[in-house]
Amino acid sequence: MKNNSEWLKVVGAAVFEVMWVIGLKHASTMWEWLITVVAIIISFYVMISASTKLPVGTVYSVFVGLGTAGTVVADMVLFGEPFKLMKLVLVVILLGGVIGLKMVTKEAEVKGES
Repeated sequence: MKNNSEWLKVVGAAVFEVMWVIGLKHASTMWEWLITVVAIIISFYVMISASTKLPVGTVYSVFVGLGTAGTVVADMVLFGEPFKLMKLVLVVILLGGVIGLKMVTKEAEVKGES
């Protein structure tokens, strides 16, 4: 069960990653830049925290994959990026790989457990 809370941390870190990536492109005021920097700090802190209990390579892959997918979707939904079916298909393939990585990560690989 503790393992699931660590994966939730990775998902939360990816949400903050989407925020700071959007901030890097769209921030124009001091407050927007401050929020972007805070999102970077939170994102990496939470991801690093999860990687102390989970395999770091899998954590990073899931983090980046979810962040990439979230950023692509956010661009289309929030900022009028043109919808392209092929882009969505590729995001689904990416998410399939991320889910696959999580599924093949054995419980025994979790640090501190035997």
